Amino acid sequence: MIAAVPQPRRPRKLWAGLAAALLLCLGLTGASHAEPAPGLAAHRPNIVLILTDDLDASDLSRFPNITNLLVRQGTTLSRFFVTNPWCCPSRSSILRSQYMHSHQVKSNRSPTGGFPKFRPLEASTLGTWMHDAGYRTALMGKYLNNYPEGAPRTYVPPGWDEWHVPVTRLYQEYGYTLNENGAIRRYGDAPEDYLEDVLSAKAAAFATGSAAGQSPFFLYLAPVAPHLPAHHAPRHAAAFAGEQAPRTASFDQADLSAEPRWLRERTPLSAADTRRIDRVHRDRLRAMLGVDDMVGALVEALTRAGRLNDTYIFFTSDNGFHLGQHRLRPGKTTPFEEDIRVPMVVRGPGVPAGGVVDALTSTVDLAPTFAELGGATVPPTAEGRSLVPLLHGHDVPWRDAVLAEFYHPSYSPHSPPTYAMVRTGRYAYVEYETGERQLYDLRDDPAELHNIAATAGPGLTATLAARLALLRSCSGPVCRLMDVSGPGIFLGGGLSLGADAAAHHRVR
Repeated sequence: MIAAVPQPRRPRKLWAGLAAALLLCLGLTGASHAEPAPGLAAHRPNIVLILTDDLDASDLSRFPNITNLLVRQGTTLSRFFVTNPWCCPSRSSILRSQYMHSHQVKSNRSPTGGFPKFRPLEASTLGTWMHDAGYRTALMGKYLNNYPEGAPRTYVPPGWDEWHVPVTRLYQEYGYTLNENGAIRRYGDAPEDYLEDVLSAKAAAFATGSAAGQSPFFLYLAPVAPHLPAHHAPRHAAAFAGEQAPRTASFDQADLSAEPRWLRERTPLSAADTRRIDRVHRDRLRAMLGVDDMVGALVEALTRAGRLNDTYIFFTSDNGFHLGQHRLRPGKTTPFEEDIRVPMVVRGPGVPAGGVVDALTSTVDLAPTFAELGGATVPPTAEGRSLVPLLHGHDVPWRDAVLAEFYHPSYSPHSPPTYAMVRTGRYAYVEYETGERQLYDLRDDPAELHNIAATAGPGLTATLAARLALLRSCSGPVCRLMDVSGPGIFLGGGLSLGADAAAHHRVR
C-alpha cells in the first residue's frame, strides 16, 4: 500500500548505494557486448541517424518524403522523449547513452556545456563504438555548440572516418565554413551553398561510396533545420504562405495561477507576439522542406546502390519546440510535452511498415540500439535500453518511466529554473530547485493546463517523487532498474513502487 504521508527523501548516495547493491546481487554490472539482432549476424546492416534540430512532435505529413519513405515504410515511436530539452545536453546523451547528471554536459556553452565540456568524453562515444565494431563511420552537420573551441579548426574527434562539420556560422545556412576531414572549406551565398543541400550531397555520396566496400556504414546526419533563424532554400520561399501556428488548447493559456513563478509571471501573448509565432512557424516548415529533400535524396542513393533493404534509417530530433503554448514565446528548455517529446520514425529490416510503438522510449536508448544492430560493445557507462526488440515487434519487459533534466545557466535568464522530471505513461511530475513542483495527469489533461501538485493525493506525489529521486541519481546499468517499478524495489516506510492504494494513484 502507498503510504499516506510522503517519506523523508533519502540522500542520493544512499539511493545509489542501494541500487548498486541490488545490481551486484542480480549480476547486472559490467560491460556487455551487444550481439546483432537475429538474422543480421552474417550481414550487418547499415545504420543512418537523421537528427534534426528543434523539431517538435508535430504532424510529419506536411513533408512528403519523410511521410512516404519513412513513416509509411517504417514504425513510429509515439512516446519518444529527450533526456534534456536543449541541444548539447541532449546530443551528449545520444553520443554517450547517459543522462545529464552522468555526462555533466549541462548547457550549450563553457564552462558548463558545449563542445569544450564534452571533449574529455570523446574517447568513448557512439562513433568509437561503431568504428571499433568495424563500421565505416561519418558525422555530417551539427556536432555540438562551440565546436571547435579550444581545438584546431581541423580537429576531428576519435571514431569518425568521415567528418563534415561547420566550424563557423552554424545556424546561418550560407557563408559558413566546414571542416571536411581535416581540411577547411568556406561556402558562399549561392543557392547551391545551402547547408542542407551540401550535407545531402555528401551523405548520398558517402552511402553510395560505402556500398562498394565490404564494411557496413554508420551515418550520423545532423541538419541544422528547423533551428532558428530557420533559413530555407530559395526554392521553398513560397511554401506554406498564410500558414498559422497551431492554436492548441494551451496556446496563450488564460490561467497560470497554479504554476511555478517562472511561468506564472509570463504575460499574455500580444498581437505582435502572435504574428511572430506564425512567422516563425512558417519559416520552420520551409526549412524542414530542405530536410525532406535530404531524406528523398538519401533513400534514392541507397536504392541506386542496392543497399536500401539492408539499411536502418532513424529520424528524430535533439529536442522539441514550443510556439505560444502556456504563453511561451518561441523556444525550448521547458518540461512541457512540446519540448521533451520529439518525433521518432524507424525503417529497416524487420521493422513493420506503418507500425506504431507506444512504449516510453528516450534518446538515451539510441546508442545501445545501434550497438545491438551492429554487434558493437556497449560500455558499462551506458544507461539506455536497446530498442531493437520493440522495433521488431517483440513483447519484452520495458520501463514505465523516463527521466528529463535541465540545468539553468546564468547566461540564459529566460529559461526555467533547474529541474528534473519523471514522465510515466500517465503523469508528468517536475521538481524545481526553487522547491516548486508541477504535476499533470496526462490522461485527463493532455494539454497540461492544470497543475495538480498542490491538490493530488500524497500517495501519488510520494510515489512520483521517489521515482524521480531514484532516476536522477542512477548510474550505468542501475538506470535500467530504476526506470521500472515493481514489488522488488522498496523505498522504505512501506512505500513500494509496484504497490498501490487506489486506481487514481497508480503510476502508469
